[in-house]
Amino acid sequence: MSKPLLIDAKQAAGLLGIGRSLFYEMHSSGRLGPQPIRLGRAVRWRCDELTRWVDAGCPPRVKWSKVAGR
Repeated sequence: MSKPLLIDAKQAAGLLGIGRSLFYEMHSSGRLGPQPIRLGRAVRWRCDELTRWVDAGCPPRVKWSKVAGR
C-alpha cells in the first residue's frame, strides 16, 4: 500500500513518535514547522513535508517557512 499524501493529527503525531497533545502544543506554539491544509472542516498535514521537516532538524515554523519557501 502506498504512503498517504495527507494525514491527520493523530497519524502525524504517530509519524513523529509523539503524543497527539504534544503535537497540537507544538503546532500552537510555532515549534511545528509544516502548516496544515484545511479541506472543509478537515485539517491535514502533508506527509512528505513532515518527513522533510524532520530531515532538516525540526526547525521552528519561522525558520521552516524560509527553508520551505512558504
